[in-house]
Amino acid sequence: MAPKAKATSRARSEERRAEILRAALEVIAERGYRGASLGAVAERVGLTQQGLLHYFPTKEALLVAVLEARDQWDAVPANDIRLDLLGSLVEYNAMRPGIIQTFSALLGESVTDGHPARGYFTERYGSVREKFAAVLRVEYGDRLPGGLTPEAAAPLLVAVMDGLQYQWLLDPESVDMAGAFRDFLGLLGDSGGGSSSDSGSGSE
Repeated sequence: MAPKAKATSRARSEERRAEILRAALEVIAERGYRGASLGAVAERVGLTQQGLLHYFPTKEALLVAVLEARDQWDAVPANDIRLDLLGSLVEYNAMRPGIIQTFSALLGESVTDGHPARGYFTERYGSVREKFAAVLRVEYGDRLPGGLTPEAAAPLLVAVMDGLQYQWLLDPESVDMAGAFRDFLGLLGDSGGGSSSDSGSGSE
């Protein structure tokens, strides 16, 4: 095959893969990972299940590709993450409910034994906690105004971000996800609202 023809074929294959990933996002968001089938994804993009297997040989391979694609869409260099930008990230998430719905559905299912995404989310949360701790240390130093260390506050920051996503997905008209998250960031910097170091909270 000529180089130009190979490039064209490769481009078409990548477009098809992207189309399949978008369809998989939709199906997983609607049915969850366990309820989603390769056949349902294939039907949505006009392929047979056998045709889909040409691009993704197993359901697990498709799931990994979906998660990797999501990471690429969200990729922000660690050095570019600042506390004031996290609120903007939450606002950005509010503009793509389908992706957030899929991520949340997979996250909820991944806590069960044997789920193929469990390792991914375990590793991801470890990395996110480390990044958020570094962000908090840049902002506040070794102690936040309320007395917590950055490492102690980082899991709370992650929990609020993800917990707000679930509430917003369930009732978007009542939950101002971005506004509530900015309120929480304000609490982190409020020395009167946090746990004090006298109580031993956040001690190393």
